[in-house]
Amino acid sequence: MAIPNITRRETHPTHPGEMLRDDFMPDFDLSATAMATALGVSRQTINELLREHRAVSPIMALRLSRLFGNSPEFWLNAQHAWDLWDSEQRFHNELSEIQPLNAA
Repeated sequence: MAIPNITRRETHPTHPGEMLRDDFMPDFDLSATAMATALGVSRQTINELLREHRAVSPIMALRLSRLFGNSPEFWLNAQHAWDLWDSEQRFHNELSEIQPLNAA
């Protein structure tokens, strides 16, 4: 028997890039260049993430967790929540055409 889980989120989740830009970088007094250097990635990679044009990958989650002392799951869960919300918004019409099945 399927367990219904139809609670829809009303507001969009925060993109990990926004978290970095608004919360982590000011708290640690980091510039994009300094963060890129500390993480061992290019400044372009960080800028794309901060502008929310790039997703947090598993390796980036590991790098960020090491730098900030939190878990990689924190970063991946934030990205996952944002990706699901974004996809649901973009494909709402398509998804609404799918009729749920009922167990026999």
